[in-house]
Amino acid sequence: MCGIVGLFLKDDRLAPDLGTLLAGMLVTLTDRGPDSAGIAIYGAEAPGAAKLTVQSDDPEADFATLADDLGRALGATVTLRPRGNHAVLTLPATGLDAARTALPGLRPGLRVMSAGRQIEIYKDTGLPRDVAARFGIGGMAGSHGIGHTRMATESAVTTMGAHPFSTGADQCLVHNGSLSNHNNVRRRLRHAGMGFETDNDSEVAAAYLTHRMAGGDDLGAALTHALDDLDGFYTFVVGTRDGFGVLRDPIACKPAVMAETGAYVAFGSEYRAMADLPGIEQARIWEPEPATVYFWTH
Repeated sequence: MCGIVGLFLKDDRLAPDLGTLLAGMLVTLTDRGPDSAGIAIYGAEAPGAAKLTVQSDDPEADFATLADDLGRALGATVTLRPRGNHAVLTLPATGLDAARTALPGLRPGLRVMSAGRQIEIYKDTGLPRDVAARFGIGGMAGSHGIGHTRMATESAVTTMGAHPFSTGADQCLVHNGSLSNHNNVRRRLRHAGMGFETDNDSEVAAAYLTHRMAGGDDLGAALTHALDDLDGFYTFVVGTRDGFGVLRDPIACKPAVMAETGAYVAFGSEYRAMADLPGIEQARIWEPEPATVYFWTH
């Protein structure tokens, strides 16, 4: 049944607390999905720089000289910040595509979790509290983020099968539900040049939105088109570099609750995920309507 959360800050004074708040929301929903968990954090952007978040099953060996090796391949300065079996590589934004091309040759076992100016994704098998502690999520600051705790139904319990799924720069998606036409959509997207890492239907939804936005849609328009092109039952929460969106299918059989104050917009599969947020007593609380796009931007 899975549990999903999202938090979009309107008040910058809450930015230092984003990781703590988001992790707490997700831990509250542990009983909705004990298999794996993940969180995407949109943090501060450094001028001219981009970030690659990578994962390794042998981090001690893979991360030891990775920054120097990748820096030589790019002819640029690269720094590495390890977090458990993940690491964040910071490099010139102009070298992001070249870095993704070079990494398989330098470290064949590495997996890219996310890429972009702001986004960092941390995900792994295990309970939300363990995953959050493993990566130090509580100490992370940022402007917005989304999270997911998974109960696997259609694919294996692996790090790559965990959410969020990121298929474009600074874009990611978490999903509760099941898509019935994901194989057909995957084939069409592959013909259009999109690549896939897993057989998970949620990755198809993420790639669909990436493809639409690459063609000129903003997040709201991409989500609107999804209502016509994606079949099944779903609740999506989506993050972009400056945005946060929510969409439920026309039947809306998956639970969803939202809260908004002057300081934030929050999403939870259940209200209890938001019960400890600051100022929740004064929030406007509502259930998002079926087949209705909600999105906010900074």
